[in-house]
Amino acid sequence: MFDLDNTLHNAGAHIFPHMNRAMTQFLQDYLDLDETGANELRERYWLRYGATLQGLMRHHGSDPGHFLWPTHQFQALHRMVLRQRGLRAALQRLPGRKLVYSNAPAHYIHRVLELLGIADLFEEVFTIEHAGYRPKPDAHGFRRLFRRMRLNPADCIMVEDTLANLKTAKKLGMKTVLVGALPKRPSCVDLSVRSVLELPRAQRRIR
Repeated sequence: MFDLDNTLHNAGAHIFPHMNRAMTQFLQDYLDLDETGANELRERYWLRYGATLQGLMRHHGSDPGHFLWPTHQFQALHRMVLRQRGLRAALQRLPGRKLVYSNAPAHYIHRVLELLGIADLFEEVFTIEHAGYRPKPDAHGFRRLFRRMRLNPADCIMVEDTLANLKTAKKLGMKTVLVGALPKRPSCVDLSVRSVLELPRAQRRIR
């Protein structure tokens, strides 16, 4: 089970800065805030709930579609997605069923997977819509996915770049892989790799 942004591709270079600006602008327009106030609120909701959308829904009664569509529009997404050489081959070498579980909306996830050239490798793409707009690290979406795909958490591995999401996965009984380097491996992480390209060589260490 794979996260998308900063797991299967580097979203931090071009996509996240654009997305953050779009979300800040949305908050300015929707809540009549200045740029500084909107940016602070965006970050506060993201840190508290795992997604700015969740804070908007809880505290302002926002319609999720009204927020997700304008904040995930990219005129030149094909130039912003950074494709790792060897990604498709690395994923093909991994055994078992493969799924994507992301806090992003469906239209964005499917487009990014197409641009990465790996869309056909995944049996299921589980989106924020499928999770009932309750983003990771909330366990609600994980449980929905387990039921939808008839999965036993003990048979699943969550590959993620966000520790809070891996903590939930671990509590639910999944094995966990952190994409990213840390000085010390947290207890919620079974394996850490710098890139998903390392997974075929490292997979024996998590079984």
